[in-house]
Amino acid sequence: MSNPPFELNAELQQAVSQFFQRIPFNQMLGIELDELSSQRVTMHLPMKPELIGNFVHGILHGGVISSLLDVAGGAMALIGAFDKHQHLSSSERMARLSKLGTIDLRIDYLRPGRGQRFTATAVLLRSGNKVAVVRSELHSDDGTLVAVGTGTYLCG
Repeated sequence: MSNPPFELNAELQQAVSQFFQRIPFNQMLGIELDELSSQRVTMHLPMKPELIGNFVHGILHGGVISSLLDVAGGAMALIGAFDKHQHLSSSERMARLSKLGTIDLRIDYLRPGRGQRFTATAVLLRSGNKVAVVRSELHSDDGTLVAVGTGTYLCG
């Protein structure tokens, strides 16, 4: 018998949000969550002078782009893992999910990161018992697609 369709309830949304907010690097970059659902994660990053990589043109640093796509992908992988591990007790599930980490990340930089706000979205391509694959996109505030990424994450 299969499990019912997974929906991210308010309690799980809060757990993912708290997990995300406890990471000092996310706070330092200034990443803010917009949407957490079983279908998609959306977050944004306001541009600030500390994030510029090309100071002549004021372009977002490639490492910041990669980091934002990785964080969005990791959050989506975490949500996918909640679905896969919903049969476990809360403590067993949290023990497995505490091992979440990036195994592989590929970023394709398509255009310079110009703008005042950048939005990352991530969708789950596949979620297995131990590994999840996520596709992410980064858009600037005018809708320009800046970069895309594919990440593989260890989820338990």
